[in-house]
Amino acid sequence: MIDDTAYGTRNAKGEWAPARRVDYSPLFHWPLRPARILRWFVTGYVLSFNALYLAVALAAWWVATPSRETMATFGVGWVALVLLRNAAILVAWYGLFHLQLYRRRAQADRFKYNPRFPAERSSRFSFGSQTRDNVFWTLASGLPIWTAWEVVTLWLMARGTIPWISWDEHPVWFVALLLLIPLWRELHFYTVHRMIHWPPLYKAVHSLHHRNTNPIPWSGLSMHPVEHLLYFSAIAIHWIVPSHPIHAMYNGFHLMMAPVPGHTGFDRVEVGERSFATHCYAHYLHHKYFEVNYSDGALPLDAWFGSFHDGSPEADAAMKARRRMARASVTAGVAD
Repeated sequence: MIDDTAYGTRNAKGEWAPARRVDYSPLFHWPLRPARILRWFVTGYVLSFNALYLAVALAAWWVATPSRETMATFGVGWVALVLLRNAAILVAWYGLFHLQLYRRRAQADRFKYNPRFPAERSSRFSFGSQTRDNVFWTLASGLPIWTAWEVVTLWLMARGTIPWISWDEHPVWFVALLLLIPLWRELHFYTVHRMIHWPPLYKAVHSLHHRNTNPIPWSGLSMHPVEHLLYFSAIAIHWIVPSHPIHAMYNGFHLMMAPVPGHTGFDRVEVGERSFATHCYAHYLHHKYFEVNYSDGALPLDAWFGSFHDGSPEADAAMKARRRMARASVTAGVAD
């Protein structure tokens, strides 16, 4: 058993918070510290969850992706193969975290931000259950829409409508694009996320995801179909930027897999006598407060656009001040 008080504190309500504050990469800290940047780049960017997502994409490409000749012609057989391959990986990845943390409760509420576990029944969710609601939207909407973006992209590449580059001809660009994909994902996600928080779109679309004020792993892709279309549209960058199918698949698997650590509700996941950080506190605060931390990662987008919350009392005060100003502005507008 790992002592979570060595990493953070729990308040009177039982809510756990990490001792460290939410921060961004050292790329944007001044003065620049090359050694710190290099350490972050190797251990916090390359050899991180990004490496796992790339490894899964490579395995899927080598083991369960049809040949270029097959994909050049739309066919039910190869499309079904890609769908089944994606379904198997998705269920295994989401199910692993849910089984360990929420079914077995293997680490109880250690490192859990909100000590409450999903209620057996809740009228807030479809089918009267947070888990069933999340699983339904993930499999019924997220899985087929992700697969559709991937299949169309592979088909366009295979038939030569969009470029299919090779490692032999473009080794430097091949590697550079792999390194840039997580940054592109972050920029695209932030843009889409801010857009769907526009009140009409929020009410019609994004509110479905925000039913999960206390998220679980399956909450990550529990979205309205319109949000899935927008979210997975990050793959369309490969319709413009010369790429290999591996790049498009890495982008897609990153989009599918990254929401799980971001929605576990736990700051660290225990594996035997050790634990690994999920780095999801920033996004947990978004689900708790709604209008902060629309993105989290290497780029300080929220800091640049005034929606950053680092988990501190000072950030709480700044958020409340923004809310008061917004209410005052609305009141003044009504008065006019």
